[in-house]
Amino acid sequence: MKLIIAGAGDMGVHLSKLLAGENFDCTLIDDDNERLADVGANCDVMTMVASPTSLRALSDAGAAESDLYIAVTPDETTNITSAAIAKALGARKTVARIDNFEYIDPTLPDVFPKMGVDSMIYPEVFAARDIINGLKMSWVRQRWDVFDGELVLLAIKMRTCSQILDTPLKDLCGPDDPYHIVAIKRGNETVIPGGWDTVEDGDLCYFMTTKEYIPYIRQIVGKEDYDDVRNVMVMGGDKAAVRVAHTIPEYMNLKIIERDEARCYRLNELINKRNVMIIHGDGRDMSLLRDENIANTQAFVALTGNAETNILACLAAKRRGVRKTVAQVENVDYISMAESLDIGTIINKKIIAAGHIYQMLLANNVSNVKFFMTANADVAEFLVAENSKVTRKPVKDLGLPKGITIGGLLRDGHGLLVSGNTQIQPGDSVMVFSHDVNLRKIEKLFT
Repeated sequence: MKLIIAGAGDMGVHLSKLLAGENFDCTLIDDDNERLADVGANCDVMTMVASPTSLRALSDAGAAESDLYIAVTPDETTNITSAAIAKALGARKTVARIDNFEYIDPTLPDVFPKMGVDSMIYPEVFAARDIINGLKMSWVRQRWDVFDGELVLLAIKMRTCSQILDTPLKDLCGPDDPYHIVAIKRGNETVIPGGWDTVEDGDLCYFMTTKEYIPYIRQIVGKEDYDDVRNVMVMGGDKAAVRVAHTIPEYMNLKIIERDEARCYRLNELINKRNVMIIHGDGRDMSLLRDENIANTQAFVALTGNAETNILACLAAKRRGVRKTVAQVENVDYISMAESLDIGTIINKKIIAAGHIYQMLLANNVSNVKFFMTANADVAEFLVAENSKVTRKPVKDLGLPKGITIGGLLRDGHGLLVSGNTQIQPGDSVMVFSHDVNLRKIEKLFT
């Protein structure tokens, strides 16, 4: 499969490393020779020094034969133009990174497919969605609604107060129980658990359940003393903060603290909501945080462009009693450090966007791909085809490859948890959690 990526910035480099590592024929285009030199030395990808909007350059790069053209330069106009040219040359699919929410506003006409841009990626929208999902449940590290909320995947940190520690999963997650533990992150290791595995203090466990049993999950993991989030502080007024402000529930109060005075004025123009306040100041200033009543704040979100600042600010907020902290960590090398410091929820826009782009490389029966960086795992929804391998035997007899588990499925519009005795049927939509297994290999089981 042939791929072309335009733009050797953070996202372009991350995608190049991800896709080249899976043996795609990948070419990276940028007009900066130094940026490309660094990439070529670190991963197996072909590089080309050229303008992404050059017709000759895209022709020479093989746009006509490409399966996917990805434009992720810092300039959205360049990305849209580049993707449109690639499509006109014959690229099968094109995707462009943008910075203007209007282009993906569902209330406005979608004109871009006619121009040759099949999909648009606005990373800050994806990041805001993950942040809001996390804020809705203060005791959860991550939440992901599967099949439009028919099933829910919850990542929860285990503490000594949990009722399910040190008990084999076969005694906890039977066919009739209202949840499954589909993965466990223990230290630097991710485990796809079997019946004899146990949950230990400090584990990050991934629970698959249905909405009505979320209160039960909260009870058995000992998180009932966590206050629901009502007051939120955000440090940094970037585009992700704007999207958070526009999508935050009305019952939450949001304060955005921004150092740049001009940006504060701009934020006041962009955000006109009664439950959102813009404050000019430094979010690292403890006296300012005390004045803004951090003692009565349930969630602190650090969204500056500096990973170290965000991590330290979250640690300071935790010392002040804030239980729910979210840090934007764009430097992938810092993610493991943030995890070891028990920061809470970690947001990385590159990895979030990569999941949406990766989905375009899979078959039409695969949707809603998400990369869980904390567990080094992928989750995806697979539509089961007639006569596919997974329909021939109950799940326990399928001989699924090590490193994957089926957490649940959607049948006739209803979410169902999957046990070893479940018989998957054609037309089911199945949620698969995989660790160190290529999704392109898994999709063969469902086609």
